[in-house]
Amino acid sequence: MDSAAPAAPAAGSPDPAACRDEVDRLVDAWRHERPDLDVAPLEVLSRVSRLARHLDRARRTAFAEHDLEPWEFDVLSALRRAGAPYQLTPSKLLTQTLVTSGTMTNRIDRLAAKDLVKRLPDPGDRRGVLVQLSETGRERVDGAFEGLLAQERELLGSLSAAERGTLAGLLRTLVLPFDN
Repeated sequence: MDSAAPAAPAAGSPDPAACRDEVDRLVDAWRHERPDLDVAPLEVLSRVSRLARHLDRARRTAFAEHDLEPWEFDVLSALRRAGAPYQLTPSKLLTQTLVTSGTMTNRIDRLAAKDLVKRLPDPGDRRGVLVQLSETGRERVDGAFEGLLAQERELLGSLSAAERGTLAGLLRTLVLPFDN
């Protein structure tokens, strides 16, 4: 078998040659207009970009159903993942959410005003504080997370478990250099 031959579609998957999407049309147009350029990266990264927009909409929908903004979910989920008693220092929250110190202070203030988190004195540092997830915050983040997973399952619904595993591995390989 020729190694350059396209792989046969997986059982139950549509034949890629029969299913053309907007990216196929975009790539075809660029190949026509700029045959001197290799536009192959568009076939992957334009799809990733389009998928990211769909994921962003799905996330916003899941969070809005639980009266949360995406940034609120990010902070609350970092606290929830920390495990009982669901508390972190502001500096650990900074590390996990990739925002500035001033932004984190503002976010903690706003979450505390909504009774989603509490500030507690840090027993290990007299000048420090711990941010703790409140019961209301835990209920909201848990509900939003369940909604998010349902939205994400729907987005991935056309892939088999094996295809999802393969895609996850390929994306990990692509993202790893940026995360290290």
